[in-house]
Amino acid sequence: MYFVTLHLRNFATINKMRKIKLIWDFRGQAAAKTAEHHEIHLKEFLEMEKYSLKITGFEILNEMYAIAYLVVEEKDMITFRDALKPHRGEVCE
Repeated sequence: MYFVTLHLRNFATINKMRKIKLIWDFRGQAAAKTAEHHEIHLKEFLEMEKYSLKITGFEILNEMYAIAYLVVEEKDMITFRDALKPHRGEVCE
């Protein structure tokens, strides 16, 4: 019984795919508008690729710094990274 329980826990962990947040940083007076506009292109790319996960956004962190982001499954991260060239990424829970 212990083995079965342990095995099922590992199976659930394996099947739960982590999500990766790909991030583009924008700085300067036009940072907010640029991040907002960049999100439009990210949405267009998702539509063009027919990607099922459609999580995008932008955040204004202060008057001179904003980000645009796209969330992808970990298995797809390399493909999106190579195609879109984000500045950085982080694990998204």
